[in-house]
Amino acid sequence: MPDISMLDRDLAVLRAHARSWVTTPLSAKRELLERLREAVAEVAAEWVAASCRGKGIDCGRPAAGEEWLSGPYALLGAADALIRLLSLLEAGRNPFDRVVTRALPGGQLAVRIFPYSVRDLTLPGYSGEVWLRPGVTLDEAKAGIAARLRDTELPGEVGLVLGAGNINSIPALDALSKLYQDNAVVLIKLNPVNAYLEPVLRRVFAGFIEHGFLRITSGDAQTGAHLVGHPEVDTVHLTGSRASHDAIVFGPGEEGERRRAQRKPLIAKPVTSELGGVGPAIVLPGRWSEAALRLQARHIAAQRLHNSGFNCIATQIVVLPDDWPQADRFLHHLREALHDAPVRPGYYPGAADRQRNAVDSHTQSELLGGDPAVPRTLLADLDPDDPDTAAFRTEYFGPVLGVTRLPGGTPAEFLDRAVDFCNDHLAGDLGAGLIADPRTMRALGPALDDAVARLRYGTVAVNCWVGLIYALPRATWGAFPGHDIYDAGSGVGLVHNALLLDPAHVERTVGRGPFRPWPTPPWFVDNRNAHTIGRHMTRFAAQPSLAKALPAALSALFSSLGA
Repeated sequence: MPDISMLDRDLAVLRAHARSWVTTPLSAKRELLERLREAVAEVAAEWVAASCRGKGIDCGRPAAGEEWLSGPYALLGAADALIRLLSLLEAGRNPFDRVVTRALPGGQLAVRIFPYSVRDLTLPGYSGEVWLRPGVTLDEAKAGIAARLRDTELPGEVGLVLGAGNINSIPALDALSKLYQDNAVVLIKLNPVNAYLEPVLRRVFAGFIEHGFLRITSGDAQTGAHLVGHPEVDTVHLTGSRASHDAIVFGPGEEGERRRAQRKPLIAKPVTSELGGVGPAIVLPGRWSEAALRLQARHIAAQRLHNSGFNCIATQIVVLPDDWPQADRFLHHLREALHDAPVRPGYYPGAADRQRNAVDSHTQSELLGGDPAVPRTLLADLDPDDPDTAAFRTEYFGPVLGVTRLPGGTPAEFLDRAVDFCNDHLAGDLGAGLIADPRTMRALGPALDDAVARLRYGTVAVNCWVGLIYALPRATWGAFPGHDIYDAGSGVGLVHNALLLDPAHVERTVGRGPFRPWPTPPWFVDNRNAHTIGRHMTRFAAQPSLAKALPAALSALFSSLGA
């Protein structure tokens, strides 16, 4: 645990500068982001190397591509989007002055947030929308943009970010949300799993640190508890599990559960969170070629195995129609994709115990290779009518994938049942995926949007992985609205959100991708050039130009030709 006196000094500095941050002009806040962007470009290779060492990855192997894209690339995108927003606001303009919208079922509005800028050309064929909550008008959403950041009368707050240990851009992105969405100064407490990021992030945030707007520390649960309860901390944001959240807010064990039931938290300050859950992928029936079956099996395998399975947004349950003639063939390809994917270390603490718990809790489990200490596990033929099925209620946070089959009928009938199943039987509501071929999507017509609207998830991805939407800076990231600390679900509040929309105006983000993506997306775990693509995409994000986009495109092309 760090020296308590040092933590107290850090918080004292932040308190002394909290009001100064509120009154700092937008131009100066933009300049700090520009300096951050330059620093990320300078330390990107060092950042990735540290991440690879921490996770047992060879920097020269494809798996390193994940560290480029979910590390510096994601932070560069967020910084660039915030810089563009602040530049507009400085000029007296608003990003919703010129925005593409469409009406949704029930009168909701969807606002296009991807593609948005030249940087987005690196992901052709993908799109994203933020869906406003029912009743929120475009004028109301426009007025709410950066409302707190523009409010110079705020007293000034000190926010605590309890960083996640799995994806190495999360602490930095959450800090930007505190600074720019909440207009608060920040103390980042890194997770012990990725405390190796501290020297890198100190260089990234050097400008903010010099002005007393940000501090960084690391430490164990005892450190976190000290900081959460510290009188100089006004608000807390954490990324982790529901159990971690409840232990922080109410205390551990039976006593903590009793306090939660009695609505007696240990702390009286606002707590926001992103807590993961059991992520579903709904596969709609269609007449697919053998190549399409294989591709979508690889797609779902990647959604589970990315980062060795240690993702809050990983797909854990695949929902298939029981009368789809190709279901067994699809499952065959899914087994192969899981088995054949490159081996990755199961680096995250507790992974072996969670995997053994999954095997012990289900009578039918298949071990499909991978790290011998944390083997990839397929739980096939899970009974959708059994409320005691552990895989529906337990986030295994590791390479464990379950499959269940629901009554079929027409694609629309199956989709309705699948939406009800996910809403009612699976734990959490962070993100859900849908996979459907173009013919089926055309046949569904407006019923597809109706189904998305009924899914109670903060992010919905159609023909792409929800994890991709994490890296879209103007997307919002968080659970479906309606939770509080007493029933936290997949979390409370929003992060990312580089348009700085009022969280009270946002329902969800919906992303869409091509059914047959080409070239092979760099987040596919079997992409042989992922490390090269990730490096070039990061360089392009740091300084967009055709000269920097071309190497990324060529690397992706060669990867697909070799797949």
